[in-house]
Amino acid sequence: MEVYINSISAISPQVTFTDEKLLQELKEYDGVRYLKCIEPQYNEFIDPMAARRMSRIIKMGVCSALKCLKDAGVTNPDAIITGTGLGCIEDTEKFLISVYDNEEKLLNPTPFIQSTHNTVGASIALILKCNNYNNTYVHRGFSFENALVDSMMFLLENHSKNVLAGGVDELTTNSFIITDRLGLWKKEPLNNLKLLDYKSNGSLAGEGAAFFVLSNLKNENSIAKLNYVNTFYKSENISETENRLSDIIRKTVGDIGKIDLVIMGMNGDMFYDENYNHLRKTLFNSIPCAYYKHLCGEYDTSSSFALYLASRILKEQIVPSVLRLDEKPIKDINNILIYNNLRNVNHSVILLSSC
Repeated sequence: MEVYINSISAISPQVTFTDEKLLQELKEYDGVRYLKCIEPQYNEFIDPMAARRMSRIIKMGVCSALKCLKDAGVTNPDAIITGTGLGCIEDTEKFLISVYDNEEKLLNPTPFIQSTHNTVGASIALILKCNNYNNTYVHRGFSFENALVDSMMFLLENHSKNVLAGGVDELTTNSFIITDRLGLWKKEPLNNLKLLDYKSNGSLAGEGAAFFVLSNLKNENSIAKLNYVNTFYKSENISETENRLSDIIRKTVGDIGKIDLVIMGMNGDMFYDENYNHLRKTLFNSIPCAYYKHLCGEYDTSSSFALYLASRILKEQIVPSVLRLDEKPIKDINNILIYNNLRNVNHSVILLSSC
């Protein structure tokens, strides 16, 4: 069965929600250690009274999802499937702070209710009055990929027409401070467009929300075809990773020469990026390569932003120079491979092609 991406929408640190051409208005951030989303005017998609009770991540997820459905001409999807690494951090913080400040007495239940990981998917369903299948995956770096796999299985098993799938994560001041203590982020402020020039450990923190309407029916607005999603946990060494990727390519497209572009999850961390650099010199040495985390930052479901970019590239047949890692010639773009890993633990592969 074939799965088509019929609509996409993303809220990110770039102007992706309203742009007509991919990365036409490029946002450069200088002297930063993290990237925050450019939030749109929510009034067009969310009732202002309802929005007052929503945290940032809920508003970003709901708004992105509703725009995605609107662009696809879908009023009620057959399923809503989301992925998130850490869920609604802001509401979780509010609840825990109120527990401490009020000595566990007279607590406001709203932050607790909205702190659960499935709040975004549930909020979308409540607004749409959608009683269909609704599920949220919380598997760190595999969260969005598992949402995609479930979406593809749902379309196959139920012969449904439309599934809304998405990945969403937020960054708060407190979560940044805590993860910074773990050494996840670069210590020096930097320019995001020069992320790979900083030869040090740590990455650039980020956040985002991206949604897709997936269908087993192709239409005149179909953007791309989602062919394959796979994940594997850890690797003993780079050779094992290379062998796994080689097997996946052989089983899917047959010959690596059929891959027109590889989008990698390089995040500026000198230690982990060495694996990507090795693959560029070996398995992908003849394939044009690109990267994306300098535009959105590092977060658990950042691969959803990569899928958004890849879909736009296939539709528009242009690879913006800001994404390029090399100057290898690119003609027609028919097949794109997305390879991402989160700290060399969660490895994921997404293969998509033009319709």
